Amino acid sequence: MRQFIYSSIIGFVFLALLVPVTGMAALPAAVDGEELPSLAPVLERVTPSVVNVYTRTRVQVRSPLMEDPFFRRFFKVPNRSRERVSQSLGSGVIVDAKEGYVLTNHHVIRGADDISITLHDGRSFEAEVIGTDPDTDLAMVRIPAEDLQALEFADSKSLRVGDFVVAVGNPFGLGQTVTSGIVSALGRSAFRGLEFQNFIQTDASINPGNSGGALINLRGDLVGINSAIFTPSGGNVGIGFAIPSAMAHYVMGQLAEFGEVRRGTMGLFVQDLTPDLAGAFGLEQGSGALVTEVDIDSPADKEGLQAGDVITAVGGNPVKNAQDFHNLEGQFPVDDKVRLDFIRDGKTKNARLKVVELDKLAAGELDHRLEGAIFEDIPIKQRSSQVRGVILVELQSDSRLARRGMRPGDIVVGANRNRVGNLEEFREVVSGINGTLYLEVLRKGRDYVVRVD
Repeated sequence: MRQFIYSSIIGFVFLALLVPVTGMAALPAAVDGEELPSLAPVLERVTPSVVNVYTRTRVQVRSPLMEDPFFRRFFKVPNRSRERVSQSLGSGVIVDAKEGYVLTNHHVIRGADDISITLHDGRSFEAEVIGTDPDTDLAMVRIPAEDLQALEFADSKSLRVGDFVVAVGNPFGLGQTVTSGIVSALGRSAFRGLEFQNFIQTDASINPGNSGGALINLRGDLVGINSAIFTPSGGNVGIGFAIPSAMAHYVMGQLAEFGEVRRGTMGLFVQDLTPDLAGAFGLEQGSGALVTEVDIDSPADKEGLQAGDVITAVGGNPVKNAQDFHNLEGQFPVDDKVRLDFIRDGKTKNARLKVVELDKLAAGELDHRLEGAIFEDIPIKQRSSQVRGVILVELQSDSRLARRGMRPGDIVVGANRNRVGNLEEFREVVSGINGTLYLEVLRKGRDYVVRVD
């Protein structure tokens, strides 16, 4: 009975809305000669720059029974797997009309075999991947389309908490949708799986499918790329996160030029200033990042940086904590010289440090059994007194190490019972092994040994 009453009320409300009432006043177009505020003019310019992204991924699946040769022979089942196609959706932003570049999230197109872009005017195009950056969850694709309209970048560094913003995207595949809100917080981090984090938090409604869409200011300029939501239930609860446009613009430039983001290092390991440490240095908590280690022969070492220095700014940008430093270090191209402001013994100092590329090793040149693998020194942010070694950054799927179960992200901490702290030690140890090679590997806190014949 309750359901019936509820439905009747709803029907009455709709009828009341549909039936004209004599004498009912219309909404005025203006008050005191001023037009009513509306986002419509801004959105008319913005929405053609926001696209829908559809992906398809083909996965080979096999029933466990297919692994039993007796079962296959008895039922005369051919030994082949079936193909399952999974589909997903998201959003994207046209950032270069001439080149046809569309910026979206890495997680939207990750592993996709086919990527289709649908424009605001209904046109659809197959997209080509230009490059991806899992560390910031950004990716860029290109579409062969004409008459595109790109969105202008705003300086996200000028955003303030309380600024009005609008999210445009494709939630739940419903089609282009616009929601509004404010900037709820800045500099959010602590998301697992991402190296560089400086998220804008907003209460503009963001839902699944909004990923990769635009967060704009009231001028219609891009201030962020919508990326994630916090949700206990799977729906929107008013806590969404966007990648700042400053970070997105830098990543876009790197992807367009190299197809990847080439980041470097200055050779500094830093940590947050705890209340005790801040008190010891006569500083307020959240007013810098404490240097705890300096790599030997690194740019920081050559310029005289020391453990105990407190970094307060990088390239003129203030540093409040270790994540700030890490984010800024990752936004300067290799070979750039960057000014660092720091405090030592209560005195403010500065130095200009060169950003240098992390050393890489094509391991096949060292040992033919490691063909198809590329190793790097562990980024300083990931190092600790307990973790030293080299990280596997690229691996061909048909390589020997791949067949042994290794994958990018694995850290080699030793070989044949010899500890390995960096690429130099890795080269020295592996080149001296003539027989079977045993690699000691660390993955997500767990150790295991890989035998390579």
